[in-house]
Amino acid sequence: MISKSDNAVPVIIAGAGPTGLTLATELRRGGVDVLLLDRQPRRGMDGSRAAGLQPRTIELLDQRGVADRFLAVGSPSNLPNFAGIKLDYALLSTRFPALNILQAETEQILDELATELGAPVRWATAVTAVHQNADGVEVTVEGPDGTETLSGSYLVGCDGGRSTVRKLLGVGFPGTDATMVNLLGDVELDDPPRRPVQLERHEAGLISVLQIRPGWYRIIATQRERQVDPRDPVTFEEMRASVEKIAGTDFGMHSARWLSSFTDATRQAESYRVGRVLLAGDAAHIHLPVGGQGLNMGIQNAFNLGWKLAAVLRGEAPDELLDTYHDERHATDGDVLKMIRAQSVLVSADPKAADLAEVMARLVGLDEVNHYLGNIQSGLDVRYPMPGTHPLLGRRVPDADISTPSGDKRIFELLRAAKPVLLDLSGSAHLADAVAGWADRIDAVAADCPSQAWEVPGVGTIPTPAAVLIRPDGYVAWASDPEPDPIALHDALNTWCGPTSNRP
Repeated sequence: MISKSDNAVPVIIAGAGPTGLTLATELRRGGVDVLLLDRQPRRGMDGSRAAGLQPRTIELLDQRGVADRFLAVGSPSNLPNFAGIKLDYALLSTRFPALNILQAETEQILDELATELGAPVRWATAVTAVHQNADGVEVTVEGPDGTETLSGSYLVGCDGGRSTVRKLLGVGFPGTDATMVNLLGDVELDDPPRRPVQLERHEAGLISVLQIRPGWYRIIATQRERQVDPRDPVTFEEMRASVEKIAGTDFGMHSARWLSSFTDATRQAESYRVGRVLLAGDAAHIHLPVGGQGLNMGIQNAFNLGWKLAAVLRGEAPDELLDTYHDERHATDGDVLKMIRAQSVLVSADPKAADLAEVMARLVGLDEVNHYLGNIQSGLDVRYPMPGTHPLLGRRVPDADISTPSGDKRIFELLRAAKPVLLDLSGSAHLADAVAGWADRIDAVAADCPSQAWEVPGVGTIPTPAAVLIRPDGYVAWASDPEPDPIALHDALNTWCGPTSNRP
């Protein structure tokens, strides 16, 4: 039996990056205590890394009422792309653009939110062993005070691509090996190019030069292999020489703020759940960071898992609800990884890829193709498997304008409390009575929707439904059009909100 001690906490999260922090905030909103562990001595030790948020990620943050914090720091990005081929997100059905914001800035805001919500971080603390049984988990850690054992109900590994938690669990990490290497440098340039350079192809490789902030540029040099040991850290001289070899100039680079390398190796954990231990973010999947997917996938993992784990720990939902985290996110992440592998062919240093990239650029010039790829890259087209035939099932609810007894709102504003929402647009006012047994678990809202049609990414325009049950992560679990079906609604409530003995 897992012993209980003063070091017990319901959820232990290994990794205090964007995924771990987002998960912590979601659990705290659900009333669950958490403890974040991170092996780094402090925040901001590993560079700026990712540099953007996709529209769906910003929508998720908006559902909790915190998107403005990120929008105030970042700026609209003009760099949505598919393998460097520009995409026009203006065609997409969302209120938000892609956002140019550095990972360090994203983490800082998430850290502030976690602190406000009461989610502590223990730095310089590395997980060294994990044991679990039917009652809980024990996590052995090495930290400033030496070796100690923490106990909890669940452990979530958000500890990166080299995840210790994943390795300790023995979870398989199959995928494809690297075929290229990319050297990355955040530097200052005395002679920058006059326009953004994104995946520009040269005989010796590809070069990208993108302005991150005034006077500060990110350069990425793509080549077949490194001339030094792949395990060696990138030096400024190696970076400068690689850029000059590919582009014929080093652009007067100096004052490097961060140097790193990455490959196109693509891998996905075979399972996102092993008993009471779960994986999220880079611990569950690694890939070429093309198209701005990695950080966004991790945050979306956290939004999918957080409310489910909180519901289970509150005793409202059965443990089996956590299986849907693997079922939904493993399949969705797998689809994203396929798209990333396709892009890796286009951005290969192999000269033969140039012809394919030229053909693809012509196709993306067609509105239909741009729309299709834009919905995928932005995260708006995600659909989780749900029983039923309504086109909204499993898709994110549109952020339509509605009128409620408390005033005009957007649908996303109804999700601030991180609870399921039953939105009744039928005008019948009977649904609240039909779900009285779940009254303490859901918010029932009767409203009018001025729009007679909703635009649904991946589907098109559909008639505004009579009613929808919206999960805390913003995905539709039940929809009715035109006359609500209370039996199907009860089935959905049992599945996503847990059974109730007081069901009418």
